Amino acid sequence: MESGGTIAMNYDSIFSLALNSIKDEGRYRVFMDIERKNGEFPSATWHSEDGVKDIVVWCSNDYLGMGQHPDVTKAMKDAIDKVGAGSGGTRNISGTHHYHVKLEAELADLHGKEAGLLFTSGYISNEASISTIAKLLPGCIIYSDELNHASMIKGVIGGGCEKRIFRHNNVAHLEELLLASDPSAPKIILFESVYSMDGDFSPIEEFCDLADKYNAMTYMDEVHAVGMYGPRGGGVAEKRGLMDRVDIIEGTLGKAFGVMGGYITASKDIVDCVRSFAAGFIFTTSLSPVLTAGALASVRHLKNSNIEREIHQERAATLKKRMREANLPVMPSESHIVPVLVGDPVVCKQASDILLNDYGIYVQPINYPTVPRGTERLRFAPNPLHTDNMIDHLIDALSKVWRELDIEKYSNAA
Repeated sequence: MESGGTIAMNYDSIFSLALNSIKDEGRYRVFMDIERKNGEFPSATWHSEDGVKDIVVWCSNDYLGMGQHPDVTKAMKDAIDKVGAGSGGTRNISGTHHYHVKLEAELADLHGKEAGLLFTSGYISNEASISTIAKLLPGCIIYSDELNHASMIKGVIGGGCEKRIFRHNNVAHLEELLLASDPSAPKIILFESVYSMDGDFSPIEEFCDLADKYNAMTYMDEVHAVGMYGPRGGGVAEKRGLMDRVDIIEGTLGKAFGVMGGYITASKDIVDCVRSFAAGFIFTTSLSPVLTAGALASVRHLKNSNIEREIHQERAATLKKRMREANLPVMPSESHIVPVLVGDPVVCKQASDILLNDYGIYVQPINYPTVPRGTERLRFAPNPLHTDNMIDHLIDALSKVWRELDIEKYSNAA
């Protein structure tokens, strides 16, 4: 059809083609409709097309089960009774609450920094902070690990400055790039402490040594480590005694702390600059004080309790051991993250579906672009509340699915 001499565009067909392309590749994402059971984590209810079914969740980033901890839920109930539901606006227009102020101080203390700043998510804290800091440094060059999270990459793009990508955790390659750059240019080295898909740690001390040598700033994402490592849950940098050497530490409240939100901690001036210049902070409604109260209770609890971290590490080690004993292709992982290699996107989704439908085990397939093609995997996140019986059931189910789908031929070829 034509209108005014132009050919009418079929917009729906464009979107359909885009969706069909990822469906054909086997990487179309399906969201499971689940309800967590308060007090029974990691058990949940799945609302499937065939009705309601009980399942066990094996892929939650609520790593320590703090989302259902009595201290956290009580704090949230008390807060809603005291102040109501929403924050009322952005931080500069009626949206700063006493809970925000207290939590920022608590997070600054957790990481040994002068100040902290809350965001609505870890994604936004990275994107807004990195782009803002880069823009404030004339001629800035960013050095970013090739496996950094999408939010960090988005922040680099938003900063509009020169960038150098160094090979994953490769100290020598990073130094090559630093050495080849203008010595007088401002520099920021971006990396994560724990990489969530492979479960490996970064060489924090070596990166900080290079930052000192080449007069660069360091920005570290600790989202998969805060609450999990260190005597007070300050992350890998706390565990290694390196927090004072990292200029900006970014974290999340939605994983080990079990609630929602993101943050940065740094010097007062850096935090104040992000607060004053970052559009992603200035123009966003602030976190609900109810969520903030829950996160505050969680941070305070994990500062003073190691039992959750100790049990969690034991559960992760036990699961890896059991998988190796069953000849399942568990990938090398130094941390609490347990990835099992499949090597094909379609088969990875099939394995996930069978585990859910036939065994009541919920684990999401991880496909491209989250991981490189050919390294598709099931990513397990054991927590302190996964019992030995649950592990037994999981290993038995995985072994049967591996044989049924002949996954070994895919994982061996990867």
